[in-house]
Amino acid sequence: MTALLKQHLIDPVICIRCNTCEETCPVKAITHDSRNYVVDAEICNGCGACLSPCPTGSIDNWRTVPKAEAWSLADQLGWDELPPERELSRDAAGDDAGSEAPGFTPPPLDSARGSTIAPASAATPAVNLYTVRQPATATVAGNVRVTATASDSDTHHIVLDFGSLPFPVLEGQSIGIIPPGIDAHGRPHHARQYSIASPRDGERPGYNNLSITVKRVLTDHEGRPVRGVASNYVCDLQRGDSVQVIGPFGSSFLMPDDPRADLLMICTGTGSAPMRGMTERRRRRRQPGDGRLMLFFGARSQAELPYFGPLSKLPADFIDIHLAFSRTPGQPRTYVQDLLRARAAEIAGLLRSDHAHIYVCGLKGMEDGVIDALRVAADQHGLDWKPLHARLKAEGRLHLETY
Repeated sequence: MTALLKQHLIDPVICIRCNTCEETCPVKAITHDSRNYVVDAEICNGCGACLSPCPTGSIDNWRTVPKAEAWSLADQLGWDELPPERELSRDAAGDDAGSEAPGFTPPPLDSARGSTIAPASAATPAVNLYTVRQPATATVAGNVRVTATASDSDTHHIVLDFGSLPFPVLEGQSIGIIPPGIDAHGRPHHARQYSIASPRDGERPGYNNLSITVKRVLTDHEGRPVRGVASNYVCDLQRGDSVQVIGPFGSSFLMPDDPRADLLMICTGTGSAPMRGMTERRRRRRQPGDGRLMLFFGARSQAELPYFGPLSKLPADFIDIHLAFSRTPGQPRTYVQDLLRARAAEIAGLLRSDHAHIYVCGLKGMEDGVIDALRVAADQHGLDWKPLHARLKAEGRLHLETY
């Protein structure tokens, strides 16, 4: 009987090229070019580590094929859509047709640092309502810079209105925006993912709109000049412009609906977007007995911190705000994990509560420091971090969204 392979594939129609799968894969089976993300059948062991972190579900596709006829990387890199399921001959299929192919290992239990499930009280999200083939059209209702004009960090708050078109979202979800035009290969540009910065009832309450926070990209990670296709397109949008939107995405990084929930929010830069949505949701529904809000927000300087003005106007009895600046002249470099360690006793108090929920969003480099600061706070105050960490994950109360 012909040996079969349950080949792992990524749907290029749904994929928004966020790189989460490639970063997550423990065996380095996932790679990409300027067009597609693909899985190397010779390396992939079917461990499933990449499935839950994917915001769109594009990663969860499989085709049963004769092992000798598995699609190569070159095949996959040239696809515009997934191929249809191959019809196997009786000899190839054998008596196990329709079952898992020999050698396929079912996904193991989650090994990620953060939760892959939503908080128990979170509302049920809508996901993938609009796709690249059938996007939603939104109208720009507003575009304002939210970092100081003297700052090199040009970050914008963009409001998108969907008119009569249904586009339900929850705090913590994201959308994809499709830039117009074609790339260097003559292909339409891929969608880029942005976290939603407004609560579920809209940037303007009662209106069918939402907001996102976008930083204009003018340099790459090595500091070399580039011009980010999507970020510059979005930051340059004018009121009344039409935008192609896909999504919404995200089914775990969600706000609990329980008003008693304590929210510990830790972010950098545009990672503040979901925190803004959650904070505004709580502010609009504020009542006695609400859980505590703590925000640890990092940027290079005050001028580069998005929403600094509005943040400074929030009352201290509503939200406890701690700002970390790493490039203030004459001051020591301070990061969010430094502030977490300095307030270890307060953090430990939150960790003791069954109502505590932790959200981390921002640059990937912050993740190690934040997790270690939480561990230190727990261990210094009589809490065993290892089982506590496992329980927070299992209960949907520790969420990481870093990039």
